[in-house]
Amino acid sequence: MSALANHAFAKMNGIGNEIVVVDLRDRPGAVTAADARAVASSVPYDQLMVLQPARLAGTEAFIKIFNNDGSEAGACGNGMRCVVRRQFEKTGQTAATFETAAGLLNCWQGPTANLYTVDMGAPKFGWQDIPLAEEFRDTRYIELQIGPIDAPILHSPSAVSMGNPHAIFWVDDVNAYDLVRFGPLLENHPIFPERANITLAHIVDRDHITIRTWERGAGLTKACGSAACAAAAAAARLKRANRAVEVTLPGGKLGIEWRERDDHVLMTGTADFEYEGEFDPALFAA
Repeated sequence: MSALANHAFAKMNGIGNEIVVVDLRDRPGAVTAADARAVASSVPYDQLMVLQPARLAGTEAFIKIFNNDGSEAGACGNGMRCVVRRQFEKTGQTAATFETAAGLLNCWQGPTANLYTVDMGAPKFGWQDIPLAEEFRDTRYIELQIGPIDAPILHSPSAVSMGNPHAIFWVDDVNAYDLVRFGPLLENHPIFPERANITLAHIVDRDHITIRTWERGAGLTKACGSAACAAAAAAARLKRANRAVEVTLPGGKLGIEWRERDDHVLMTGTADFEYEGEFDPALFAA
């Protein structure tokens, strides 16, 4: 029987990014890709955040992150804010450190009571670190396009890793493209050996960016926190935006700062609780 059978969960969202949080620290057990897909069939989500016993001193938990197709993600900023809110409400903490596949994430409450900040770590721009399937010495723009060679619909994205691979296409209007059509093609393009999150980004001015994202393993989403971080860092790297910007997503807004002293990207936003439930064992019977 799945470790999730009869287990409590919290349905939450981070500016529209649909999140399910499950705390297995008191009842450890393995969660499989099939389990994650079964959950998605009953409680629709973008990411499933599974808290497991801490592996490192000074951390609250190791968090395994699943996309709704059962694949695993290295990082999920919106999901982390949901985890942090649950942790802080239960313990009274205002700061905590968690471990994910992408590394250690420091989180804290603020700058106001309803906002939570996650240190997403430093962006990676090297082609092998993103990773890409072939060498690009300059990942500010890579050779990738959709459409006719002489009149591409989308082309020359910036590539960056924020714990997950990201490709950011710079456009004048993020709503002018059929991302449901192009997203799966680009996500699974051979240039991305681990697939990629595909983002359309418009730089409004040096302090504001608007994005839409096709999320690797989850599809079109109202919000992707790591994509907001990736777009902000890529825009600053191109010297087209400041290192602290407001990023508007379909589900809401995030404050993103690419901190100069250590190159870490800080993401600040809300985390909303929707309801609690318990997984029906019948979900996992198959």
